[in-house]
Amino acid sequence: MTIQEGQKLPSIQLFTMAEGRPTPVMSDEIFSGKKVVLFAVPGAFTPTCSQAHLPGYVVNADAFTEKGVELVCLSVNDPFVMGCWGESANADAIRMISDGNGEFTKALGLEMDGSGFGLGTRSQRYAMLVDDGVVKKLNIEAPGKFEVSGAETLLAAL
Repeated sequence: MTIQEGQKLPSIQLFTMAEGRPTPVMSDEIFSGKKVVLFAVPGAFTPTCSQAHLPGYVVNADAFTEKGVELVCLSVNDPFVMGCWGESANADAIRMISDGNGEFTKALGLEMDGSGFGLGTRSQRYAMLVDDGVVKKLNIEAPGKFEVSGAETLLAAL
């Protein structure tokens, strides 16, 4: 079942790059006691993700910061890929998080089957506003679409 607005995010180990190595981080640490916009993509370096989704948040990062909101990008990719993607996109203001095994994505009920494209199980494209670990706003894209999870849409919801 898909997570709903008003529900608390699960406590699951994820990974980020720190000091050149994959570093575990619990989802509680990422979301507790703060406002966060989490946006998830089907894959790092994929066309829509690299040309529209991530760049929209990079360009608008200061506007989110001014509103007291942290930015987190999540994908079912390994932490090395997420780190390199963040660097290549100048996403310094965005915390790039790896859900390499898809455990967080599956717990949210937001996985998708990308095997037709050789991707295996991945995350659906979505964005959510999280306040102290609780989902306040959840925008899930229809398959193949990029209409409701972009930075401008989430900024307007703040």
